[in-house]
Order: sequence, then structure tokens, then C-alpha cells
Amino acid sequence: MQMSREASRATFREASRACVSYLCGYPNRNYYGHCMPLTPRSDIRNIAIIAHVDHGKTTLVDHMLQQAGTFRDNQQVADRVMDSNDLEREKGITIMAKNASVRWKDTKINIVDTPGHSDFGGEVERVLSTVDGVILLVDAAEGPLPQTRFVLRKAFDMGLQPIVVINKIDRSDARPADVLDEVMELFISLGASYEQLDFPTIYAIGKQGVAKATLEDPSTTLDPLFDAILKHIPPPSVDADAPYAMVISALEWSDYVGRIAVGRIAQGTVKMGDTVSLIKPDGSREQGRITKMYTFEGISRVEAEAASAGDIIALSGFENVFIGETIADVSITEPLSYVNIDEPTISMFFMVNTSPFAGKEGKFVTTPKLRERLYRELRTNVSMRVHDTESPDVFKVSARGELQLAILIETMRREGFEFAVSRPEVIVRRDENDRLLEPIEHVTVDVPEAHVGTVIENLGKRKGEMTAMAPGLDTVRTEFLVPARGLIGFRTEFLTATRGEGVLNHTFDSWQPYKGAIPGRQRGALVSMESGNATAYALEMVQERGVLFVSPGIPIYEGMIVGENAREGDLVVNACRTKHLTNMRASGSDGLVRLETPRQMSLEQYIEFLEDDELLEVTPQNIRLRKKILDATTRQRAKKREAAL
Repeated sequence: MQMSREASRATFREASRACVSYLCGYPNRNYYGHCMPLTPRSDIRNIAIIAHVDHGKTTLVDHMLQQAGTFRDNQQVADRVMDSNDLEREKGITIMAKNASVRWKDTKINIVDTPGHSDFGGEVERVLSTVDGVILLVDAAEGPLPQTRFVLRKAFDMGLQPIVVINKIDRSDARPADVLDEVMELFISLGASYEQLDFPTIYAIGKQGVAKATLEDPSTTLDPLFDAILKHIPPPSVDADAPYAMVISALEWSDYVGRIAVGRIAQGTVKMGDTVSLIKPDGSREQGRITKMYTFEGISRVEAEAASAGDIIALSGFENVFIGETIADVSITEPLSYVNIDEPTISMFFMVNTSPFAGKEGKFVTTPKLRERLYRELRTNVSMRVHDTESPDVFKVSARGELQLAILIETMRREGFEFAVSRPEVIVRRDENDRLLEPIEHVTVDVPEAHVGTVIENLGKRKGEMTAMAPGLDTVRTEFLVPARGLIGFRTEFLTATRGEGVLNHTFDSWQPYKGAIPGRQRGALVSMESGNATAYALEMVQERGVLFVSPGIPIYEGMIVGENAREGDLVVNACRTKHLTNMRASGSDGLVRLETPRQMSLEQYIEFLEDDELLEVTPQNIRLRKKILDATTRQRAKKREAAL
């Protein structure tokens, strides 16, 4: 059914006279109310590059920009120039989708660099509506991975034409022929149309800027890739005479002109200074004037006087504008349709910091500041949700995954915010029969053969079901369906079990009936029983009980977690004890204190460590683990009351 529907859609699109105008890959009725011909713009190609994390997408874009003459010969250009965000450079991943363009043989190619991690799938979904085709980049050794599948499904649903680029063919373990077969199997499983299955294949070495039409091709440049884009990616079919209309797919900010709306013009022509309407999804309208208009040249925005259907532009003139809204000619009264964004699957509670150290390190510490910042995030992050709770200083933030929430937390921390967050929890729903449903993740694991049994056992405890196993050269690839809540806190356990040699990737698969209780952290926490500075004398005795998180001299408080217990259950310890002076010896003598190096954890590892009765205190200078109830006696009473219910 899927193939026949796509085939008929393609035939319909090729008709010389169309009774619909195609906007962002979806049919919308013509605003004149009668049939209008669509004209292809052969001078433009709009493409998005999609790939799994670390498959070389941003590096390939760097070389595309260089070889197309975007930069001067003597211009100093940073590696991964499209990753302009500090967090993107630190983590080596793309978080925000970005626009760029190159010119090749009198054709302007607009390129959208998309995130490879499924947590940022909302970025991909909204920008795919601005392009006519995609470049699917696949590692020649690893093949297509779960997050590739997630994005590709969205592209196929929109009817986009793919070009497959098998990258890193210079790897010693490269297997391009097998990977091409895996890509074909993936396309078939996702219900690709006949036209989409007839995809061109390019072989590449992204870090060297080399693309080949065949493995034997002597090419030393990216010319075969550019030529494939011009030949196989369809030009936008537009109606330049219709009234101007555009859906906003991204937002940017300028200190000079304020908020900038980015999108692809669906129909018509627009000029700087035109009076246009901003149409909200509910149909309400607000008129304004276009004060600035830009097109993308290279990685920069360049001022333009006019643009027409098929162009990707940025414009300013409206202050209260949001993603998914329509900017159109004043004669248009209805908003254009916009791609549906998948709902979040995980949530955390953000709250004002109430620890004894509250207000000492942060610049923004109050409830109004925290609330304003969280709701401001919704302006640019379409896949995130923020809700008020019964408590005025607690907010529920929902997102696609732990990494997306961790990026938000780290960004706010660097902006000077001080707050606390709870353990992540999955979002459940009920079906028409009132059955409880939970999100299920498709997990792909690559591990050495010696560790396969351990991984299967650990995921089995977390209600995982193995669906496939395939041996490779040095590793074994296994695939599982695991409840999303079963993966919370699993990554650290996985790396420990595989001695750091395993690779785990996952993406949302489906909603399925609730799988039952899943055990939490296997080890308890070492909790401080008093406030003060941690001492080497006390920590030497505490470390015999587990692994330390703090060093001597670090200020701590009662209820703060200072380490991980070697056994189940929490243990209250005194990490501030000092050696007192007596008439027999000095307080600093008698023996050398030997301490193990404290465990250093990233923000993501801190979040994974959390249990339901714990919080993560986040400040610009420190990240601390603590119990929700700081007093040990009150905490024990609360546990007894909870057990009695």
C-alpha cells in the first residue's frame, strides 16, 4: 500500500497541470481556488544531510564548503565549522540544525546539517520540511544504526529522494558492499517507494574530501557527489505567481534586529519592506513589515532585497514569532500545514535549589528566573515541553531523551542558573482499552564476543528482548527491544561490564504494554551525616565502604552524597571528622593518609546515578548529588511510611 501510494504521488507531481501546490513536501490547497501550473526552479537544490552520530557528516560538509570555493585560499577555517556551539565542539556532536549553501555549476545548493542523535529528532523533523532530498551518510564499517533509521523514516514519509553516501571507505574494517546491502534492506523495511529504492550510491572518504561514483573511481575531489546532487535531487516545484507564504522552521537571534525567522518560501515572491501577516496555528493574525531579509551564502547570512518560492531565507520584523507559524501575504487568511513533531518520551522535574549552599554560586536562583528560562527554551526547541506543577517552584520538563535534557541543564548552568533536578522518568500513556503503555527503545549493541553474555543478561534484567544477533570481524552486533526506563542509568553499567569496549545506540521504536517493575541502582549511596569540609583523615575510613566522589577540603553538607556504597542500601558516613589533638601526640602526626582518586563523572553520568529519593544540585561552579530529605532521621521515617503504604 505504501509503495503504490508513493508511486501515484510521484506521477501526480509530474503532471503538467496540478490542482495542488506542494508545500514542504505536503499537499496544500491553492489560495486562488483554481488549478495553477508548478514550475521547477532548476537553479536551486535543497538537501539535508542525515547520519548517525560520528559517521562524519559535519566533516564532509566542511570539505563541500571548501571545494565549492566558499572560503578564500588563505582563510583560516576551524574544523567542523558548522558546529558553532561550544557544547557541540566539546561533545563532538551536532545539536542544532544549521543552514549553509554552496554554488556548483550555476546552481545554488542549500545544505541543512542535521543532528545525528535521536534525542534531537525534533530538529531533524522540522528542517526536513524545507528540503526536496536527503544525503544519507553511512559508516562503511558500522553500517546503518538505529538513529539513522529514525531520521530516514521521517524523510520517506515526506517523499524525499535519497542519495546514499558510504563514508570512511579507507577504514581497515570497511565493508562497503555489505553496508550497501544493509542500506537496501533498511529502505525496504521502512516502506520506501520504487523511486526511493532506485537511489544513487557514492563512496567517500570525508576527512580527505574525496567522493567516488564507484570504488575503483580515481576521483580525488567531491565532484561526483556534487554532480549526483544536481542529477538526482529534484529542483523545487513552485508557483511564483501565487501570494507569498512561508512556514517558519527555525529561529535565530541578532543583537541588532532581534528575532530572525528561518524557513523555505512555499509560494510567491517577497521583498524587503513588504507588509505581511504572521498567522498563528489557531488562525489569529498579526500584521508587520519585513525589516531585514537574508539568504544563506556559505555559512553566513547575506542581506537580500527579494526572494521567491524555493529559496530558504531568514527575515526579521516580528518579535513574538514561533516555529510552525506562517508568514504570508496579507491576502492569505489560513496558516499552512506543518510537519507533526513526535511527542517527548522522558521527563525531569526542575526546581529551585534548596540545599544549604543555595544562592552562593549562581547568578539566577529564583523561581521567576527559572520559569522564564524554561519557557523561553520552547521558542526554539519544538520537541520539548514545560509544565507548571502544584508546587510553584517546581516545573516538569519533557524531552526526547536524557541527552537532550542534559544539554539543556549544561546550557543553563553556563548561563549562570542555579537549580536542582530530579531523576528522569518515562512518560506513559493509556490506549483505547485503558491499558498502560510505555515507550520501547530499539537498542543496537556492538561488543567483543567475550562480553555478549553479560550484555544479554543485564538487558534481560531490564525487561529487554533480543531480536537479532550477527557476528562481525571483531565484534558481535545484537539488537534488543528495551523499555525506555530500563535504559536510564544503564550506560555506565554497560561500559563497566564491557570494559569500555562496547558501543550502545538506541532510538524510539514504539509504544507497548507496560513490562512490569525494573530494578534500580544495584548499589547504595554514601551520605554525609554532617556539614563542613571533607578531611583526608575521615575520607580514608569512608573509602573502605565504597567509591568516593569528593576530595579533601571540599565543602559538604548533611544529606549530600559523597560516594557510592559497595553494597545495596544507603550508608550514612562522617566525612568531616578531624583528628583531635591529645597530650600524647599532635593532630597531624602518626601515619600517612592514602586516598584513592575520587570518581570524576560527567553531567550525564550524574543524571544516570540518580535514584527516586535523590536530586542533582546544579550550579555554575559545581554539580552535587544530594538526598531530597537531608536529615537522616526524617529520611528514615519517610521510608518507613512509604513502605507501610
